[in-house]
Amino acid sequence: MSPAQVRAAALPLWLTALLLLATVAGPLLAWLRGPDLASEALVGLILLSVIGAIVLGFPIAFALAGVATLYGLALVGPLIGNIFMLRLFQVLQDYILIAIPLFVFMGVMIERAGLAAQIYRTALEWVGGIRGGLAIATVLAATLFAAATGVVGASVVAIGLLALPQMLKYRYSKPLATGVVCAGGALGILIPPSIMLVVYGPTAGVSIGALFLAAIPAGLLLSFLYVLYIALLARLRPEEGPAYGGEPVPWRIKLKDAAVSVLPVGLLILAVLGSIFFGLAAPTEAAALGAFGSILLALAYRKLTLKGLYEAAYSTARISAMVYMVLIGAGFLSAVFVRVGGGDAVAGLVAGLELPVWMVVFVMLLIVFLMGMFIDWIGIIMITVPLFLPIAQTLGLDPLWFSMLLIVTMQTSFLTPPFAYTIFYLKGIAPPEVTTWDIYRGVVPFILLQLIGVLLIAFFPEIVLALPRTFGLGS
Repeated sequence: MSPAQVRAAALPLWLTALLLLATVAGPLLAWLRGPDLASEALVGLILLSVIGAIVLGFPIAFALAGVATLYGLALVGPLIGNIFMLRLFQVLQDYILIAIPLFVFMGVMIERAGLAAQIYRTALEWVGGIRGGLAIATVLAATLFAAATGVVGASVVAIGLLALPQMLKYRYSKPLATGVVCAGGALGILIPPSIMLVVYGPTAGVSIGALFLAAIPAGLLLSFLYVLYIALLARLRPEEGPAYGGEPVPWRIKLKDAAVSVLPVGLLILAVLGSIFFGLAAPTEAAALGAFGSILLALAYRKLTLKGLYEAAYSTARISAMVYMVLIGAGFLSAVFVRVGGGDAVAGLVAGLELPVWMVVFVMLLIVFLMGMFIDWIGIIMITVPLFLPIAQTLGLDPLWFSMLLIVTMQTSFLTPPFAYTIFYLKGIAPPEVTTWDIYRGVVPFILLQLIGVLLIAFFPEIVLALPRTFGLGS
């Protein structure tokens, strides 16, 4: 059962009826009194209908497209079909979005090449002997694997299958063991090359290369906070994360294993990102390089088979189709949103409130955080970014800095109960003795650490702006 189905099944009957009424009543009201309604009222009705449809369990793509169709017919009439066709072609002809299936294929191929096991073993050799070493090794392996995959599901499953049994074997607390896997796996959506950044860039009108450069220190900051927390917890409460009892590994073997497992992946990531940062290739061309490089890696590690290639292509097609369907639905909704003057209405509403800038930013981030408890990242991007980016620009905020605040806050949607995707992924592969409650308890400290990361980026913008400016991509 998917998180959307669980979300719908968990709703009381009266709330389901209320949400259904809100979803349908808005378009009906727009049809009856559309010309008499203010733009602000129409924007509110549209957002209410979208959120209602998503919470009811409709797939995000169908929720966006369905609400757009209802309001489009109510406000524009049959001619809305012509506008939708133009939007459809705009999405499908966007050259940058070709990078999505290529990056997905790269991540799936690397995961199927068995590199997660080698990376984890190498990390264990280097830090496994200290208190909390298994958990720290999990974070380090997840950080590198995140840069190689960019797909949260692959990261959580691959790292979870390796690290969770080991930590439970050495009597790590279940909340710590599960929390580490979820938090480490969630880095896959932030550290480039990331699908979320590829989708966010065209939606917000921000350079993907600049987002990649800004996301590197943001992801490393979160990874550092996780390691620091684990080290302090293991020191203050040794029973939570006892030392790994393996034999000491000679330096020669450590260096050899690092060269075999980490160096090839690192070189591939460096080639992909470096070609973008130095202007040698566009993101789509770099993604093609990464996809081809992942095939070569699988071949070098003797993991390339026709069956594996077919399964990787099939997984890529499924994930990419989902993303493109959401983008098309969001394009439809955006057309209706522009038609009713939504951008100007929201900007005017915020300007009329006369709130301090920091308060406006806080409210927007709070909305994103709360939405993350019920809606996944792509839905949040498509609903909030067209609203929030114009407001940020009106307030004179740096679009790249503000984007990173939104993105890191959005990343918490993979951890925030009750419908966090990492929790569902991990529960599906966890041993029977690990309960969902154990995982819920485990992710809470890492949610707080992510919020600390957001605060650090908010108060010290150079964390995410210094690197893009060095390459001439910052504002």
